[in-house]
Amino acid sequence: QELSIDADIRPRLEYLNGFGSLLPDGVDAGLFVQQRSRLKFGYTTDKFSTYLSVQDVSVWGDTPQIAAADNNNSFSLAQAWIDFKFGSGWSTKLGRQALSYDDQRIFGGLDWAMQGRFHDAALLKYSKEGFKFDLGVAFNQNGVSRQTTLFDPNNAGNARAVFDYKGMVYAWLHKDWEKFSASVLVANNSYQNLGDDGQTPVDGNVNRQTFGTHLVAKPTKGLSIAANVYGQTGEFTEDIDLSAYNAMLEVTYKPGKTLFGLGFETLSGDENGGTDGEIESFFPIFGTNHKFNGYMDYFYVGNHANNVGLNDIYAKTVIKTGEKSSLLLKAHYFSGAESLGDNVDDYLGTEIDIVFTQKLLAFATLKIGYSHMFASDSMEILKGVPEPA
Repeated sequence: QELSIDADIRPRLEYLNGFGSLLPDGVDAGLFVQQRSRLKFGYTTDKFSTYLSVQDVSVWGDTPQIAAADNNNSFSLAQAWIDFKFGSGWSTKLGRQALSYDDQRIFGGLDWAMQGRFHDAALLKYSKEGFKFDLGVAFNQNGVSRQTTLFDPNNAGNARAVFDYKGMVYAWLHKDWEKFSASVLVANNSYQNLGDDGQTPVDGNVNRQTFGTHLVAKPTKGLSIAANVYGQTGEFTEDIDLSAYNAMLEVTYKPGKTLFGLGFETLSGDENGGTDGEIESFFPIFGTNHKFNGYMDYFYVGNHANNVGLNDIYAKTVIKTGEKSSLLLKAHYFSGAESLGDNVDDYLGTEIDIVFTQKLLAFATLKIGYSHMFASDSMEILKGVPEPA
């Protein structure tokens, strides 16, 4: 038997001057300190394990010093699950949990966000001799109801946010070989039908499917080749179909202590917003999207959905600067996968990301990052900010 008690405390100072979108003229940059304070309890035996994590995510100063109660609703249950092992290699995992697979493009724990991402789900798992299989099921409701199963996912006015599904079924298969690994993912997400106002739940569901593969080859020491190919199909709404794709190829080489990498990713886009009865814009449904397409989060981090898509050509290097420190340098060249309009250049901008990491102690790490977006005139059109600061 093993009992573990851990704390995760992360204060982060952020200076945001055009982060996520261009800053309008005359608007000042944002500056704040946000902190995650997470307490984690784990218990493990031969056939059974359980995990409980509670957290507070708040901004320094958003709770008055002598307030009798914390009224900012910052306390939450991050994870709470039980895992039973049975048979040879089989287990079942039930409860609130993070779902993270492969490079986290489609399913990720989203640890960059202070609150992270969780799913309330039931999993059947199998793992043996380099082969893994997960079958997951989820069914979401607003609360206890004696009548109907209508689900109201109204998330800050967005009644059909992609994250707030009514039901989900997915399967993930993974196999490791000596110099190659492959994963296959198939997921179906159900969303409640909405009335004519686009907000009120009505009977019936729409279903969207995401499917594809993640491949990694390591033909020789220090060389790694990774590829993703994903598709999306099904119903976007009751009246609009979905047909989209995502592909990525990345090559990294680490001859010594320095890593070099080149990559290209494309996410399909839509020119007319579905007015022709079909949305062709890919959205990485539950991924850790901050990890991809630049740390400025201009694309797919709560934005750029149902838009012109994206082509991202990037290069990176990770330099070992000391025994316990490293420097990441990464550059992105962004362009739209579809046209923004007649006589509008597809080129959106170039981004530079720099992150210095220093391990201070066995349990403490310091990170300092700077990112800069060199936006084009087309980015101003895309973001709807014609005269950015």
